[in-house]
This record gives sequence, C-alpha cells and structure tokens, in this order.
Amino acid sequence: MERREKTILTNLCMIYDGTKVLVEEKVGKGFKGIIFPGGHIEEGEPIVDSVIREMKEETGLTITQPKLCGIKDWYEEDGTRYIVFIFKTNHFSGTLHSSEEGEVFWTELSEIKNLPTMWHFEKMIELMNSDDFSELFLESDNNWNPVLK
Repeated sequence: MERREKTILTNLCMIYDGTKVLVEEKVGKGFKGIIFPGGHIEEGEPIVDSVIREMKEETGLTITQPKLCGIKDWYEEDGTRYIVFIFKTNHFSGTLHSSEEGEVFWTELSEIKNLPTMWHFEKMIELMNSDDFSELFLESDNNWNPVLK
C-alpha cells in the first residue's frame, strides 16, 4: 500500500492587535475577496519560516512567535491534498504595505461577517480561537461541507 500522496502546502496567518485583525483583499487568479494573508511553502522551507516570509512579502510586517492553530485541508478533483497551516500572532513590527497579492488593511474582528470573505471564513476563525479543534476539513460531498475536527 502506497503511503504517499501528492500535496500542496500553504499557510496563512491572522495578525491581530487587540480586537483588530489584518486582512487582505485578494486579487488575481483563484479566490477574490477578504482573507488572511498567506501563501505557498517553498520546497525545503520550514513551515514556520514560510509564514514569516509570506507575512513580510504580503504585508511588510515582520512577525514573530507565530502560533500554529491548526490546519485546513481538502482534496482537489485530481486527488491532490491541499493543506493550509493556520497561524496567528500579535507580535509584529514594521510598516504596513500592500503587495501585488492584494490590499491589506486592519478591521475589527467583529466586522468580518460584513465583508466578502470565503464561505467558510467564520469556521476558520473558530478554529483559530478555540482549543476544541485542530482541523478544518472541507468534505468534497458536492457541497464542500466545512467540518471542524
């Protein structure tokens, strides 16, 4: 039995300051709308280093002490497993700036529900802010059901 599977490894991070969170309005291919900044993990790159690098590239901020909150994962139509390592931190420095990935800005966490986010964004925030779950699995049952585990 083969114990390997094709995977895509990515990350995202909720940078927060009190009740405010840093979000990004994604542009370009794929999802368009409000999301937390993040990106792909480079081959051979440690996962924590990747989230620090991505935050610097997409926001201009240097983060420290990123806390792994869990993972989000699903299977693509071709059988590839897509894994997102989900982090959060309130330790950052630098000057905020947007990138070609999209505009970054601060918003109140309570206002997220009024923004055009991905359909399971609230479940992702629940994962980040709860010790009860460690995985958000998107079941491919034609409805893409988000299940906290």
